[in-house]
Amino acid sequence: MTILRLVVACFLIPLSLPLVSHPGSPGARLQAGESAAADGYREDINGDGRVLVSDVISLLLLGRDDPADPRADYNGDGRYSVNDAIALLINIMAGDLTPADPGRDFRQEMRDLVMEISTWARAVKPGFIVIPQNGHELLTENGEESGTPALAYIRAIDGVGREDLFYGYDEDDEATPGPDRDYMTAFMDLAVNNGLRVLVTDYCLTRSLVDDSYAQSAARGYISFSADHRELDDIPQYPPAPYNLSDSDVSSLEEAKNFLYLLNPGAYITRQSFIESISGTDFDVVITDLFYEGTDELTPGEVASLKVKANGGSRLVIAYMSIGEAEDYRYYWQEGWEAAPPSWLAEENPDWPGNFKVRYWDEDWKEIIFGNPGSYLQKIIDTGFDGVYLDIIDAFEFFEEREEQTAE
Repeated sequence: MTILRLVVACFLIPLSLPLVSHPGSPGARLQAGESAAADGYREDINGDGRVLVSDVISLLLLGRDDPADPRADYNGDGRYSVNDAIALLINIMAGDLTPADPGRDFRQEMRDLVMEISTWARAVKPGFIVIPQNGHELLTENGEESGTPALAYIRAIDGVGREDLFYGYDEDDEATPGPDRDYMTAFMDLAVNNGLRVLVTDYCLTRSLVDDSYAQSAARGYISFSADHRELDDIPQYPPAPYNLSDSDVSSLEEAKNFLYLLNPGAYITRQSFIESISGTDFDVVITDLFYEGTDELTPGEVASLKVKANGGSRLVIAYMSIGEAEDYRYYWQEGWEAAPPSWLAEENPDWPGNFKVRYWDEDWKEIIFGNPGSYLQKIIDTGFDGVYLDIIDAFEFFEEREEQTAE
């Protein structure tokens, strides 16, 4: 009877009582029927980015179906009971919201994830290459370019990728502002000095800028790729041959003098034309997706064919994998997640529809990415890729900024 009364109250309250207004403003009120924007709060049980009394109903259902879920023990007494729902309702009415991750070191959590991925992958396939893209602040302990190198993290990876280093930071086909360029190159130089290969992706198409992009990277000991589309959906016609062309065999990242970054096959009429276009190049490294389209994986035979350059030399083929966002077109995505998201799924990236921020430290997310025979990374290894190119490493910035907003 207590639960029934609580459920009835949950439906009546929005019609009779105001709710909490903005996150970080305890005690503030909304007009009847309005909701709070509250992603990142423990009270957002259903993960829809708002705190409403519907979260109380979600907690009741969660306690019924999965009482062992940590979210069900809202009041922290070690077990689920109707008292958890009562406590949640009281706090929502009072505007007393609790950040979901108080005091969490989001940068170290990302370092740990990359290191865990590296350790597991290399145990499965010795020599497997791991390259995180962006998130260069992780290279030092304090996130400053003059800081102490984070050696455990550095030893777990083989290189670092950096977008927009010389062109494309504010606008494609425009030079990156000097202060931003200098800040990033300080980290890239630190990477080189600690034995890592730096892979630069600039976004420019004007030929003089393309030439300058390659020249600036080469002068600093980086290898680079100038993409004429941010969608990374084609092989640029200029330059007609890879910069620093080599017909030598490439079996390690240190031997590479250039690379191709091609993820989106949408511009290619057929799967075969996509494979043949890559095979017809002489790039030392190819970074591409495990999937041709949607959930259609490349075959081991196709990946093996990509490992041979047009001039007959061997090269490395690296698979792209996002670990800081979930993508709704991937094989692991489940219908209903947007309406009833898992606890690790955060909001959609407004710049890339269909991509959703994730609480990347969550064990359930990690289980999707690596560590078991059905994981994303196992699929990459089984298909014959030489390594993995990890994206959305800088997801820690999103959670840091949100925590700062919460504290204000």
